[in-house]
Amino acid sequence: MSSRSEAPCALTPHGLERHARDVAVETPVAIEVDGFGYAVMMMTPTQLADFARGFMLTERLADTIDDIRAIEPFETDRGWIVRVALAPRCRARITDRVRHRTSDTGCGLCGISGLEQIDRPVAALAPQPRIQRTALFAAIAAIRDHQPLNRLTGAVHAAALCDRTGAIVMVREDVGRHNALDKLIGALAVDGRGVDGFILLTSRVSFEMVDKALVAGAPMVVGISAPTTMAIDHARAHRLTLVALARADAMLVFNDPWKCLGVVAEEGLEPPTPGL
Repeated sequence: MSSRSEAPCALTPHGLERHARDVAVETPVAIEVDGFGYAVMMMTPTQLADFARGFMLTERLADTIDDIRAIEPFETDRGWIVRVALAPRCRARITDRVRHRTSDTGCGLCGISGLEQIDRPVAALAPQPRIQRTALFAAIAAIRDHQPLNRLTGAVHAAALCDRTGAIVMVREDVGRHNALDKLIGALAVDGRGVDGFILLTSRVSFEMVDKALVAGAPMVVGISAPTTMAIDHARAHRLTLVALARADAMLVFNDPWKCLGVVAEEGLEPPTPGL
């Protein structure tokens, strides 16, 4: 179940009115890997197998989809448990990570215990985008029509795969922005599909969102909200094209290393004019 109907009271200048309202479900989902309790995420309990696949890949517990041998989600009276079985060659990673974990968080860099662990290796630099500026605005114009749960509840994020023309190819939604992106990456892995166009996020762009996009081999990330300093630095270090604060009439280009969007230099970036 992804939403629940409620009947809250709305305060108006004329008194109280009761309205029916669909509320996005948020529930704890425990991830168990080869018998070890690895993380507890607060998330939307849909597409849990996709989430588990993407989470295994972006956490570097698995290198490819073939390393994930089995996924078993099931509901309990306290939430959901997703049991994952990995290939034998990956199991040492789990015992090592579990041994050093100090906390679990609902989003972000799950299980990271110190600043020295943040700089996890990325296999390759981001590839060159092969798109035109018009594709970005096409995706922004279309994304709302591909967010059924958010349209119902107004409370969830989306991560979308867009092709070179800006057409929306695949979308995953979740109350957690990291979870939505992991779901998308997991679904792409199942299809054996890469990111030929770009990833569009309806949330802010943080370090971990850029990191996940790099693991997925995305050439570009476009965010509707603002980026963080670490996100910008991470994108620049790995030549990921980064666009944020994307709106129908303008958007800001924070990194254009391939100059596909016409930004002259990577330093001292000039914001694009409306109607870019």
